[in-house]
Amino acid sequence: MQGLLGNSEFNTCKGLIKLGWIIIKMNSAKLTAVAALVLFSAVAQAAPGIDLVANETPINTPKSPEAVAKIPANFKFVEPGTLTVALAVLGSALPFGLYARDNKTIIGSEADIARLVADGLGLKLKVVPAAWEDWPLGVTSGKYDAAIYNITVTKDRKTKFDFATYRQDTLGFYVKTGSKIKSITSAPDIAGKKIIVSSGTNQEAVLLAWDKENQAKGLAPLQPIYVTDDAAATLAIQSGRADATFGPNVTGAYKSLLTGKTTLVGTVAGGWPKTANIAVTLKKGNGLVDAVQASLNSAIASGSYLKVLDRWGESVEKIDHSEINPPGLGD
Repeated sequence: MQGLLGNSEFNTCKGLIKLGWIIIKMNSAKLTAVAALVLFSAVAQAAPGIDLVANETPINTPKSPEAVAKIPANFKFVEPGTLTVALAVLGSALPFGLYARDNKTIIGSEADIARLVADGLGLKLKVVPAAWEDWPLGVTSGKYDAAIYNITVTKDRKTKFDFATYRQDTLGFYVKTGSKIKSITSAPDIAGKKIIVSSGTNQEAVLLAWDKENQAKGLAPLQPIYVTDDAAATLAIQSGRADATFGPNVTGAYKSLLTGKTTLVGTVAGGWPKTANIAVTLKKGNGLVDAVQASLNSAIASGSYLKVLDRWGESVEKIDHSEINPPGLGD
C-alpha cells in the first residue's frame, strides 16, 4: 500500500487511519485499486480543511480571446485541439497530483492549473503522469506541450525552456498548533530553536546562514534536526522534541489543512535572499509561452485561479499576474 503514496503521504495517512492487521492475498492490480480507494476515502473524510471529494469537481475558466490569438499560426500541438501536459501523480508531495476515487482520474493543484490554461486557450486537456526525470526531455522532444510539475524558474533552465509563472516558490515554518511560537520570519527568530530541516536543501542553507549571522551577534545557536522521513518529523513536532519544521510551504500548508495539527508562523522566499517562482514550462522558442501567460492572466482576472489555490491550501503563494522568464535561481 505504501507504494501508492510517497513516504510523506503514506505516513500522513497512517496518522489518520487505523487499518489494523490486513492479510490479503490477491491480484496485485486489484489490491492497488482497492487500497487507493480506501486511502482516498479515509483521508477525504478526515481532512478538516480540504475536501478531496469536492475537489474532484473541475474548476473551469472562460476561453480567452487574447490567449487564443497569441497561439502561433500553424502551431502543432501533440494532439490537435488538445493541450498535453506532464505532471506528477502520487510520487511527489501532495497536493500536486493524486488519483480520484475512480482510481484513474487525476486531480490535484497542478491538474487544476493545467485545466485553467487549457480552458483559456480554448483547448481540451490531456494530463500525463510523468516522472521528474522525464519531463525535460519530454518537453524538448515534443512529447508534451508543457510540464506543470512544481518547476522552479532557474537561470540554467531558462537556456532550454520558456516559463510562464503561476505561483510563488516559498518556504514555510510550521509549529505545533497551540505553540507559544507565533512568528519566525528572520534570523533572530531562530536563535536557540530546534528546527527540522532536510540536509542539502536551500532551506538548510537559509537556516545555516541565519545561524551564522546570529552567532556573530552573540545570540544562541540554532539546533538543526535532521530526520529520515515525514513520520519522524511529525513525531518530533507533536512530542515537543522540535520547535518547528522548515520546508516547501505548499506541502506544509496542505498537511496543516489536512490534519489541523500544525500552524504556519512564517514564510521565506524559496530563492532567498532573492525571490523565486513556479511556472508552466514549455519548449524554448516555440512561441507558445505568450499564449499560456495570457491564459493564466485571464484565469487570475476571472477568479478561477484563486479558487484553485484556495481549495488546495496554496493561496499563500498566489501571484497577481503571470510573468514570462523572470529572474530565477542563479540569476
